[in-house]
Amino acid sequence: MENFWTSNKTINGLRHFVLLNETREQGNITFLMVSVLDSEIYLKTTYEELINSGNWHKGWINLPKIQSITEEYVNYKFINKVEVIDEIFINEDSLFNIS
Repeated sequence: MENFWTSNKTINGLRHFVLLNETREQGNITFLMVSVLDSEIYLKTTYEELINSGNWHKGWINLPKIQSITEEYVNYKFINKVEVIDEIFINEDSLFNIS
């Protein structure tokens, strides 16, 4: 599975993500993705969404800064600056587990 992905639309103003964990939930494969630029921006997505929806591109697309970091990101950070962010736990078999 490719570890680096570009979203075709912004997610909280950002588009470049890495796949941290792959888990099975109720028989479905679920992926935990985190933004390359801001670890506070992460999401869970299904195999179907990641591979077949057309919303993601394998690898990182070289984009102009204005397309990869949008005004939406600035607004998101301003609005969410006092909220507590959940911790992200890495599976032992994740490529990003360095402990």
